[in-house]
Amino acid sequence: MSTEEQMTFDQEPEPSSFRLIATLGVAGFLSGLVLVSSYLWTKPTIDANKAEEQRHAIFRVLPGTADFETFTLQDGQLQTATGPAEDRVFLGRDTNAGFTGFAITGEEPGFSDIVTVIVGYHPADQAIIGYQVLDCKETPGLGDKIIRNEGFLANFSHLVVDPEIALVKNGTKKQPNEVDGITGATISSRTVVNLLNNAMTKWKGPIDAYLQAHPELEKTTGHE
Repeated sequence: MSTEEQMTFDQEPEPSSFRLIATLGVAGFLSGLVLVSSYLWTKPTIDANKAEEQRHAIFRVLPGTADFETFTLQDGQLQTATGPAEDRVFLGRDTNAGFTGFAITGEEPGFSDIVTVIVGYHPADQAIIGYQVLDCKETPGLGDKIIRNEGFLANFSHLVVDPEIALVKNGTKKQPNEVDGITGATISSRTVVNLLNNAMTKWKGPIDAYLQAHPELEKTTGHE
């Protein structure tokens, strides 16, 4: 480099702090705009997929269900849902309009993130008759066994909810309200049990009150 070129290089002013901050600000704004736009663009599709997944889950946790009605909780009572709502429960019916039970969702903090579960509940038996995890980010190979471990899933074919559900050591279940935990995944097992107890505390009373006001439902039960 010649002396003249060196002098020219040395004399070039450094960018001002304001210019650097402005550049970073514009870059951050554009990045945020792209992220927000992507979120808004994909959110309807994501919500639609979640709704469809939930719909199929309702049919799985309430055997024999062909259709369902959606209710929300208002002033401690079940009311027919007329729009979007966070707290919802689903009344299932079979092909002959017979009552198959209620599908109830619940969520609880797990070891890694929030665990979301939907269960089928039959009031006459006061028992959970179906179970499916809707969302789980628990540790692969350990906590995520609440999704696929056959022994754990077997707890929910007929799990009595009164007295409240109790978690016991794997292989020691003796009572119909007990859940055999998963060895090595105690936290995730307990998360599911806490979730179910909290969900039943919230929904069992309103469901019982609704059925008392609609005794014809129990007469049309499709549950075996």
